[in-house]
Amino acid sequence: MAGSKEIRTKIKSVENTRKITKAMEMVAASKMRKAQDRMRAARPYAEKIRNVAAHFSYARPEYKHPFLIRREQVRNVGVIVVTSDKGLCGGLNTNVLRLTLNHMKTWESEGKGISVTAIGNKGFGFMNRMGAKLESHVTGLGDTPHMDRLIGPVKILLDAYIAGELDQLYICYTKFINTMKQEPVCEQLLPLTGEQIGAPEGYWDYLYEPEPVSVVNELMTRYIESLIFHAVAENMASEQSARMVAMKSASDNAKNVIDELKLVYNKARQAAITKEISEIVGGAAAV
Repeated sequence: MAGSKEIRTKIKSVENTRKITKAMEMVAASKMRKAQDRMRAARPYAEKIRNVAAHFSYARPEYKHPFLIRREQVRNVGVIVVTSDKGLCGGLNTNVLRLTLNHMKTWESEGKGISVTAIGNKGFGFMNRMGAKLESHVTGLGDTPHMDRLIGPVKILLDAYIAGELDQLYICYTKFINTMKQEPVCEQLLPLTGEQIGAPEGYWDYLYEPEPVSVVNELMTRYIESLIFHAVAENMASEQSARMVAMKSASDNAKNVIDELKLVYNKARQAAITKEISEIVGGAAAV
């Protein structure tokens, strides 16, 4: 059995660790609420632009935007991987990276080329270790996503799709379900299908200014960017929720360890007292 001093040192160390995890839990809870508010605030815009994109796709059928054209043969695939910059958030990044890796293995087995854009430090490091073909990346987004920082890396894959270098584009991120549940998903961004956009209830007629082509091109680009921004916002809300749950679990486990160590310490202390009493009694009896 370890000595009383060693046990006291362990108890002190675990108590200090518990203070840190408890503080991180409270910080994550505060950030989680803000991230959820941002995520919910982005939903109306995403739904509205989805509605407008659906009407555009039906309003002018003689002009087909490149994002709406399905390629007959898929040779190259692009994938946007959204992860967090920091760890200590449970299996959040592991789950989405495992899902992405499974899809990449499937595409490789079919003989398809894969280009990757990494959003988040964890995904960037993982793809580097895997030797993936990284076209672009962005890290250090902080707690608030900014579209101006996401446009550059994402535009590289969008331009590659328009140029015919990519035939499909996917985005893998963690979807926020609730505080206790976050689900990794891999969704197809391009080409846009009717199931993704949705058929409008009625048809709108538009007057285009300056011309239909430039208006539709700009709209479809903004539509894809809004989907990516919303995916990053969902991932950030999932990150803070997962971190809060992980830190709460760590704090609870630390409390259990402290209770067990205190029990061991009390036993060791009682054994030492009993030994001292036995020695005193034995010495008095010998005298």
